Amino acid sequence: MERARRRRFRAVVVAVALAAVAMPVAGAMAAPEAIDRVERTRYVVRPGDTLWSIAERAAPGHDPRAVVDAIAEANGVDASSLVPGRTLVVPAS
Repeated sequence: MERARRRRFRAVVVAVALAAVAMPVAGAMAAPEAIDRVERTRYVVRPGDTLWSIAERAAPGHDPRAVVDAIAEANGVDASSLVPGRTLVVPAS
């Protein structure tokens, strides 16, 4: 009977130790979701700006088409709805 108690006690100790190790590991496995954040900047529209010109400034040397689409989608705008003074969110390219 004493042996059975010792075995149960050891099993409980092992289970608690495993749980103590598994909890931080589970938290670390969930952390990559936080890394998936998209970096964004803000841009105030100036007179004469177009989505294309803003995209060219945001990603110089790159094809601005994808940036134009990202800006339009992030802000719910199209080329005809840009007005000077409006603040746009510009997703990082």
